[in-house]
Amino acid sequence: MSLLDKIDKENIPQHVAIIMDGNGRWAKARGLDRTEGHKEGALSVQKVVKAAAKAKVKFLTLYAFSTENWLRPEEEIHTLMELMVYTIANETDNLVKNGIRLQCIGNIQRLPENTRKALNRCIEQTSSGEDLTLVLALSYSSRWELANAAKAIASSVKNGELDESSITEETINEYLATKGMPELDLLIRTGGDIRISNFLLWQAAYSELYFTGVFWPDFDEECFYEAILDFQKKERRFGKTSEQLEKENQ
Repeated sequence: MSLLDKIDKENIPQHVAIIMDGNGRWAKARGLDRTEGHKEGALSVQKVVKAAAKAKVKFLTLYAFSTENWLRPEEEIHTLMELMVYTIANETDNLVKNGIRLQCIGNIQRLPENTRKALNRCIEQTSSGEDLTLVLALSYSSRWELANAAKAIASSVKNGELDESSITEETINEYLATKGMPELDLLIRTGGDIRISNFLLWQAAYSELYFTGVFWPDFDEECFYEAILDFQKKERRFGKTSEQLEKENQ
């Protein structure tokens, strides 16, 4: 029996994000080149997207390439970009068929032209998908996002479009790359490290965190469902007491 059958369908996290870590270490442990780990990791993306759709998650955000990843060896970056183009091109029809819409957040202009074109084609062709929104964080970091939001807010104030005294948390949300997306409920990190590596820092303020030692290429549907089951065990108080929540739910 799949763990999917044990999940409470009334308590599904609407927005799940994943830091997909461990491709290189997975490959190294098998005496393979790091690029082989990335190729295997692409297969895990397919599995987890299907799992998220089956579980009725509405938004799935994947940390695919950080701004810091530009510091990696040029050959590895090239392989990653080529793999991304290949995967996106080959998965577009499946995304459309399964009602999955693709979106992207990050400094997209830094991506190679062929990568941007593949992304834009897929985003356009999947735009009518309503079952699941798959968000790729590419050339993304949270500090980059927050700095951009601060500059945009400052510009709006300077141009008289925004009164600085009226700036609230909701205002900042409107200037983030994740504008219009639901609150982040669950943040998963594979690979064993216990940190969130400059990913969705603002959005993760009250999300549940799930860390697993499983390397990303080994993270499959059942691993994803296990993370959701762990999420469902948590009491999400958002600063309130258990007693307050109990009264509210009566």
